[in-house]
Amino acid sequence: MELFTISGISTLGMLVLLQAVLGFDNLLYISIESKRAPEDRQQFVRRLGIGLAILLRVVLLYVVVTLIKHVGAPLFGVDWPGVVAGQFTLQSIITLVGGVFILYAAVKEIMHMLVVEEVAHDRDSRRQKSVGAVIFWIVLMNLVFSFDSILSAMALTDSFWIMAVAILVSGALMVWLADYVADFLKKNRMYEVLGLFILFIVGVMLLGEGGHLAHLTFFGHRVEPMEKTTFYFTIAVLVAIDIVQGRYRKKLLAQRQHELHGVG
Repeated sequence: MELFTISGISTLGMLVLLQAVLGFDNLLYISIESKRAPEDRQQFVRRLGIGLAILLRVVLLYVVVTLIKHVGAPLFGVDWPGVVAGQFTLQSIITLVGGVFILYAAVKEIMHMLVVEEVAHDRDSRRQKSVGAVIFWIVLMNLVFSFDSILSAMALTDSFWIMAVAILVSGALMVWLADYVADFLKKNRMYEVLGLFILFIVGVMLLGEGGHLAHLTFFGHRVEPMEKTTFYFTIAVLVAIDIVQGRYRKKLLAQRQHELHGVG
């Protein structure tokens, strides 16, 4: 079996690394979404949601490998001369719907943070979903994110077993890291804002990718996908701004305290 050869093992290592990099935005979504479940069930929700999603991702991998020619086949087209045109495939539809949902979820959470009147009830109002509902959305969005990672994996190998093992290994890493990411966001609430804006950019990236796959044009202009290098550079800039802003805020508070003690 190719999996047990030197070439197979090296390919497996590359795929696990690829899955880990591409799974960052998915892990971030899982950590934020799981906070909507009751606090004593959040770890269970994360682990069960990721476990079910990984099993379904392996099933999806098998389906995509079997029906790869049909995944990119046009299902229907839109042609309004001078306004919008495109050919929608199954992959483009799933990517576009996922992008819209991620944007909606990110904007909704950001707006929720800005509602001053609900600050006192913030912890309760954010946890109105049932355990089943949270698991459902975690599994669904994991499948949306999986298309990118599966198609990227297929560019490196045509071995189903190598790709399946890579998915299972990356899933185990995701289960392990999910609690750490969730705990970090819980202890550092300000970074949750950063996470939501990263999800917002992920939504924009998915819309661009879906529009590109559908060959969408608006008023004669084609929708172009966001380059992965641009995406990661944007994330790096957001993180750097957040770190600098946090340190500068501490500096201003220290100066303010010093001035107050000096006046006193």
